[in-house]
Amino acid sequence: MIPVTSFAGKTVAVFGLGGSGLASCHALKAGGAEVIAGDDSAERLAEAAKAGFITADLRTVSWANFAALVLTPGVPLTHPAPHWSVVMAQQAGVEVIGDVELFCRERQRHAPDAPFVAITGTNGKSTTTALIAHLMRVAGHDTQMGGNIGTAILSLEPPRMGRVHVIEMSSYQIDLAPSLDPSVGILINVSEDHIDRHGTLEHYAAVKERLVAGVQPQGTSIVGVDDGWCRDIADRLGRAGRRVVRISVKNPLPDGVYVEHETILRAAGGAQSEIARIGGIGSLRGLHNAQNAACASACALALGVGADVLQNGLRSFPGLAHRMEQVGRLGRVLFVNDSKATNADATSHALASFPDIFWIAGGKPKAGGISSLTGYFPRIRNAYLIGEAAQEFSGTLGDHVAHEISGTLDVAVAHAARDAEASGIADPVVLLSPACASFDQYRNFEIRGAKFRDLVTAMPGVKPVV
Repeated sequence: MIPVTSFAGKTVAVFGLGGSGLASCHALKAGGAEVIAGDDSAERLAEAAKAGFITADLRTVSWANFAALVLTPGVPLTHPAPHWSVVMAQQAGVEVIGDVELFCRERQRHAPDAPFVAITGTNGKSTTTALIAHLMRVAGHDTQMGGNIGTAILSLEPPRMGRVHVIEMSSYQIDLAPSLDPSVGILINVSEDHIDRHGTLEHYAAVKERLVAGVQPQGTSIVGVDDGWCRDIADRLGRAGRRVVRISVKNPLPDGVYVEHETILRAAGGAQSEIARIGGIGSLRGLHNAQNAACASACALALGVGADVLQNGLRSFPGLAHRMEQVGRLGRVLFVNDSKATNADATSHALASFPDIFWIAGGKPKAGGISSLTGYFPRIRNAYLIGEAAQEFSGTLGDHVAHEISGTLDVAVAHAARDAEASGIADPVVLLSPACASFDQYRNFEIRGAKFRDLVTAMPGVKPVV
């Protein structure tokens, strides 16, 4: 845990008592602050009270003595309308911040030069974060990983020299961190997302930009430039005199890091050099993972990791569970768990990564269905449709893709495995990439992915992929 000493002797309101909110309460109390905890959930209030915190309906207390409101990222700050707790804080002149801001203030007070890597982007944040943490550990560094990827930032060990914090950040967390100042900031990409919480794509992109614009003066901003929003951001940073490393997986760059023929290259001063090779690394398959790997490699180089260590780290990266996770092999057949793909855009990355796919899809459908995936239909040898979306997806696939309505995951896995084995194709892939939420049949995508994994590994003759 990181004790938050910057509010010692002061009273702080905390609203939202999920994982990060409760962690904030503990960290503030450990640093000497008095915490008044609030939540709209009676169950969470009871949990906080059981942990020894003062709880209250923050609508009924005086805000005059609060030094700050620490807001959970899931609560609206600006759109579609500020949450009532934000309105009350603003009316009382109380600053509204989040747990990442508390971390930043502690780092500034106690270890301002401690390595701090912050990663954001519309897609690829978690894989890039996990890969950077893996590379730093392979290089022998004391590495703490958290933030949006799972572990609340204040539950990690405190900043100190020699310890690297690798933190995934959503736009919501950036919005609540005005002092954000990483030593390496990474913006992978920007595309339309979370407009309900930011109002416009312009505002969403501006929030993302703050992460790389806030990098310490001697630090490094790493920006993917394969979309127009990020190209403009990189150019603004360059004009401001910041050290910017541009990343591309679509085009060679005269100055930056790019991927060509499954090789990560660095260009500078008219010369280019090879950084690492990612061909044949199953956990980094696909163009989207090439972008993640290029960003992570640029970060590792900025933090002093050598080329040999970097290459070994890329090769040994296990990937993330439920994200293009290679589960096992049955003869030539590879089974891949991409349960995290809960919409068509996410599924497109998986479909683009394999030529011969036995595709398991369906669940609770999202708006737009799978009509945007028609360009990938020639890669699909057969589809196995499950859940509420089965009939809708069957209509979209029509006569273009052979398919069946399997209904449930166990039937889909059994039939896909049978057909892939019998296909005679050199490298068939049974791919769970649902393009749907899981809530019709499973509580979350993790449980859905774990079920797929269990079904595959229980099949006779399956060898786990290590």
